[in-house]
Amino acid sequence: MTSLRRTDILSLIHLRSDGRRPNEIRHMSCHLGALPPTTDCGSALPTSGCSGSALVSMGLTQVLCVVRGPCDVGRRSEELPDRATLEVTMRTTPFSPPGDRRVTNPSTDRRLIEQSHLLQTALSASILLHLFPKSKISVAVMVLADDGGRLEASINAATLALMDAGIPLKDMVCACSAGRWNAGGSDEIVVDLNRREIQAATGSAGGGGGAPGGGGTSDTIYLPVATMPQRGTVVLAQCESRLSGGAEAFGEVLEVAMKGCQMVMEIMAAAVRERGAGLWKAKEGKADVILVD
Repeated sequence: MTSLRRTDILSLIHLRSDGRRPNEIRHMSCHLGALPPTTDCGSALPTSGCSGSALVSMGLTQVLCVVRGPCDVGRRSEELPDRATLEVTMRTTPFSPPGDRRVTNPSTDRRLIEQSHLLQTALSASILLHLFPKSKISVAVMVLADDGGRLEASINAATLALMDAGIPLKDMVCACSAGRWNAGGSDEIVVDLNRREIQAATGSAGGGGGAPGGGGTSDTIYLPVATMPQRGTVVLAQCESRLSGGAEAFGEVLEVAMKGCQMVMEIMAAAVRERGAGLWKAKEGKADVILVD
């Protein structure tokens, strides 16, 4: 008697390893104002005072982002006369990746440095930095749980934290990924990859760090994408795979990723409206107060 695993049953009915359809994103929840706002800009830790914060969960991946500023720049040599300085720091908790509890240093870890730079590039395309010359805006991201797609979740959390802090933006920066690989004789494009799917698409053992390992074949693609959906602008697209189909294959995956960014934007916009409604009720003295013993 042969026993079928859960993944085998899901593949027979054309579902992914976590039960999603190919064009379905993971369950996403957004919470603006996760930390109490203050005007303190002195500490680099996410647990200190902040101007705005957001907690975003995409499946089992959870990211907390804290924004401080605009505030004075500590060193005059770092001041820019025509715009604000954007400082981005990305950290991970020791318990965030499954099975690996190493403490990573954000100043020396290659993947964290690369993803901090990508996050800064994506946010710089939307923030109106010219409105705050000779000042600094600090964005600190803490990855609490990593099941793949931590770069995309960090971009979405940073956007919501900037909006919670009142930083003016051209448009919301929404991020999602798409992938393509041959598995079980089927070749299809899926959206919002989790850790196991990233490993299958990139051939890497580390998986969910968001940086491909380069071990995939020419038919495998993992593409994180960040867009400004209302403008139809792509601000970030990173693909480190060699594509046998050329630009046409890349365009198909990019189109699916942009549709995923549109779905993410709808969830983020609903969270912003909910936050705005709560602040308006609090201003009018109609907010619900919960007392905890």
